[in-house]
Amino acid sequence: MLEGALMQQTDFPFEIVIGDDASTDSSPTIIQKYSDNNPGRIRAFLHSENQGPKEPREFAGRNNVLQLLKACKGEYVALCEGDDYWTDPLKLQKQVDFLDNNPDFSMCHHNMLVTYEDGSPEHFFNKPDQKRISTIEDLLEDKWFMATASWLYRNHFLNHDFAEWHSKAAAGDWAIMLQIAAQGKLGYIPETMGVYRKHSAGLSNIHTHTNQNFLANRKQMFENVDEWLDYKYTDTIQKTVARYDEQLSAFGKIGSSN
Repeated sequence: MLEGALMQQTDFPFEIVIGDDASTDSSPTIIQKYSDNNPGRIRAFLHSENQGPKEPREFAGRNNVLQLLKACKGEYVALCEGDDYWTDPLKLQKQVDFLDNNPDFSMCHHNMLVTYEDGSPEHFFNKPDQKRISTIEDLLEDKWFMATASWLYRNHFLNHDFAEWHSKAAAGDWAIMLQIAAQGKLGYIPETMGVYRKHSAGLSNIHTHTNQNFLANRKQMFENVDEWLDYKYTDTIQKTVARYDEQLSAFGKIGSSN
């Protein structure tokens, strides 16, 4: 991940803000070495204790991420989680140019190659027909078309607190992006500029539609967002909530048949 960030070629300065949430492997040592070798480029937050919350498991790592987002002081923020990495040295430059030239957009994303630890066939995250322009309403329809490591967004949280409902949402990436999407349109650059790696220990294997607690939390998030948006998109959101009700009802039927 760090190599992909350090290789970026830009006509503007940037810094790398990275946190380690009390890892028990060699990650803190590796991060510290990179920081020592790149003075002024890397700001490392190496926690001696896990920042939590430890329970429920759907919220794992939440506090560390929120602290890092608040530590970002630049005009734009790009995210890259530990298992993922960037492959295009011009990724940041292309995305910054896009947002500089399109002030009515709050973020932009690009395609990613998805690979699997278990050897499953790799594929692209976005399909060829991915829309070049999306809005918050696409997200409120429960569509997810932006790999987190492909984001570059205007740093809304530099001068704004996280929405009150954010702390209650298990899907942290959704919570972040809904707040960003409320500020402007979402642009898509149809280039593959990174790799998204999926493995058995990843949160994507906890945040699934086979996890009843996660489904209930996702439903609640959309209901909270509906109120936060003053019910401007309530027709769209209520259709999404209804689909979660159907899925949660299926769990009840399974339980009663045992």
